[in-house]
Amino acid sequence: MDEKHLVTAARRGELSAFNQLVLRYQSVAYNVAFRIMGDAEAAADATQDAFLKAYRGLDGFRGESFKAWLLRIVTNTCYDQLRARQRRPSSGLEDIVEDVEHTWRLAEGGESPDEYAERVELNRVLQWALAQLPPDQRTVVVLSDIEGLSYEEIATVMNIRLGTVKSRLSRARARLRDLLQQHQELLPSRYRLSNEPIS
Repeated sequence: MDEKHLVTAARRGELSAFNQLVLRYQSVAYNVAFRIMGDAEAAADATQDAFLKAYRGLDGFRGESFKAWLLRIVTNTCYDQLRARQRRPSSGLEDIVEDVEHTWRLAEGGESPDEYAERVELNRVLQWALAQLPPDQRTVVVLSDIEGLSYEEIATVMNIRLGTVKSRLSRARARLRDLLQQHQELLPSRYRLSNEPIS
């Protein structure tokens, strides 16, 4: 059954149709929540809450992209949880939950143990850097550079203008670049600009 028919059936109260939508989008929803929250348990809670809100709010779905509509609920749920917890950005790499299931998409199968270890290390540094961004910039980077959404899709998900997406993404990427340049010692050696110690 295609997405449109699943949504129609779910709106009629067919739980099995909604469950198929959950199965289709649970991975992307969780990955977005994980990157925004920076914590596996909080991301799981936010994802579950978002799916419950989506189910209860199906009457509010206006027929646009279901994925964009769902990710808007996910990001808003994450923002609500961040505000409720008044969460401070992580202060160091030791504060980042190591969850190798949610590594950045840098390598495909067949990697050596050294390559795997390097990818996990790089993932930790990138997640730390992401956690330093304000939530709105973090979300734009996650949706664009990790999930691969277009500017238009991001504007829909975040309910902002296209120009705002572009400016937030530009600022977020610049901030990430600055953070990674200032903390090159945290990066695996081959990702550093220079092997010289940073003074």
